Amino acid sequence: MGWFGHSDIFRDRIEAGQLLGERLAAVGGLAGARTADDLTPAPAPSPDVVRGARHRPPLVVGLPRGGVPVAAEVARALDAPLDVVVVRKLGVPWQPELAMGAIGEEGVRVLNPAVAARVDPADLAAVTRREQLELDRRVRAWRGVGAGHEVAGRTVVVVDDGIATGATVRAAVAVLRGRGATRIALAVPVVARDVAAELRGAVDDLVALNEPADLHAVGAWYEDFSPVPDEDVRALLVASRARRAREREVLVPTEAGPLPATVTLADDAAGVVLFAHGSGSSRLSPRNRAVAAMLHEVGLSTVLMDLLTEEEGRDRSLVFDIPFLAGRLRTATDWTAGLMSLRDLPLGYFGASTGAGAALWAAADHPARLRAVVSRGGRPDLAAPRLGEVEVPTLLVVGGLDTQVLELSRAALEQLGCPGELVVVPGATHLFEEPGTLERAGAAAAAWFRRHLAD
Repeated sequence: MGWFGHSDIFRDRIEAGQLLGERLAAVGGLAGARTADDLTPAPAPSPDVVRGARHRPPLVVGLPRGGVPVAAEVARALDAPLDVVVVRKLGVPWQPELAMGAIGEEGVRVLNPAVAARVDPADLAAVTRREQLELDRRVRAWRGVGAGHEVAGRTVVVVDDGIATGATVRAAVAVLRGRGATRIALAVPVVARDVAAELRGAVDDLVALNEPADLHAVGAWYEDFSPVPDEDVRALLVASRARRAREREVLVPTEAGPLPATVTLADDAAGVVLFAHGSGSSRLSPRNRAVAAMLHEVGLSTVLMDLLTEEEGRDRSLVFDIPFLAGRLRTATDWTAGLMSLRDLPLGYFGASTGAGAALWAAADHPARLRAVVSRGGRPDLAAPRLGEVEVPTLLVVGGLDTQVLELSRAALEQLGCPGELVVVPGATHLFEEPGTLERAGAAAAAWFRRHLAD
């Protein structure tokens, strides 16, 4: 027998999540079918076909922090994406433990009318502002530069490590309803029996491994109930993104013949980024692949494509022919518009060295889906004749020790016909080979693309 006389003690949150995942997978009906890995040409539009609907797996969300390790195992069992649902209680100013409502992401606020009616609107607004600041801080700590998965129109499985009173769960469910979830299931290793009965009226499904009449404390049901730090929450979210990203080697048709490309489909992607490599580089560039991995972590798909055939690559004049390279990038852009997995996603260009000149030159042609451009150690001056025609937000990332390119980038920033910013990475040379500098450049790129593609 375990503590307080019960025997169903979990070793830790991981074991609890594994057992809960097995139960959910056996129940069925929640897992759904994973989105098809569709890199085939899309059919021609037809007025008889309703587009945009996809049969997706449920979204598994953990209640931070303790619920996230449990949710990670559930997401793995269901082959589903993992996220967190971030909520903050709005406590009555003179009695903070009494909730007058809750707030969540995307500006959602739900109120308890009976309590909120007794609070002055100015006090309610002040409490909301204070809790919003803390909510934003926690989102940054847990997700970094990434945004959450789309909630609207899908089934959401809410997971915690245990429920004693259900107050946080009720707030989370209200927030998820407010964000457009069509079906909400609650899954927990242990929940007090009377609380479970109440919660069944608030959710569409409830699955619990244990419903004791006398819960005592959630921690009593675990041998190891150690606190979960912010770093662990973030690591689990990143690992889930990486696990579900699907990489494929494909061939992109061009007038010179097929060119190899590496396409990585991020789960619930907010956009797709096409890479324009610099002189002497290719889709296999370790630096560009490292940056692409950072983009996958924040929910962006990527296409790393060689813009030149092997024979063309031996012609140095073509390596620096910016209009020619820009034309190939536009060919890749048109190609993505013919793929079911990429055609509806907002588009970004990422250019390095001479590839940055090509990206900006192609951006001046105003591709319909293009939303942002990032240059890393690039040569935007090579696109000087067309910089004034670029209308999408552009970020120039330059090493602090790369003085020549830094000077060229500052001059190019003044010529751009769009909102632009310059990020200088201290201690970095042209190739960002110094420890930590490539990571800083990649983080800046990821934040820029998330900001402009997700919006």
